[in-house]
Amino acid sequence: MSLPTLTGVGRLTADPELRFTQSGTAVASIALAFNSRKLNKQTNQWEDGDTFFIRGTAWERLAENATETLSKGMEVLVTGELRTERWEKDGQKYERPALLIRAIAPNLAYAVAQVSKDAAGQQNGQGGQRQPQGQQQRRSGPPAQDDPWAVDSANGYSDEPPF
Repeated sequence: MSLPTLTGVGRLTADPELRFTQSGTAVASIALAFNSRKLNKQTNQWEDGDTFFIRGTAWERLAENATETLSKGMEVLVTGELRTERWEKDGQKYERPALLIRAIAPNLAYAVAQVSKDAAGQQNGQGGQRQPQGQQQRRSGPPAQDDPWAVDSANGYSDEPPF
């Protein structure tokens, strides 16, 4: 049986925290809150209902991209698998719900995003290794000839689809 999948609109309660495992794999902790806000028609005011807080985890390229893009207070669209984290501390056993994030993006109803293709991510997929932040090498120069989605700034956009 597979784990349940959550897809929803939430808000970041803190900036994403990026760290690296001993093997160099990026992992980000992303604190999220989901609430049931509704309009009270009698007072014409928005009222907050129950709130569900959950810590999400993103790995590899997604972790680094989320850390560079998202910040506390942003409304995001997120999809991931619900899990239970378990640990023991001082002889006490603890558990809490957690979200293994598969996709996350800002809600464009409340934010403007400048989207750019992640060249290293395109080569290796999400599993690609990446240098720690600040040591990245960005590709410069004209777009690759075999990239149908690249924008050639000299010639502008083409009206023809790339397929």
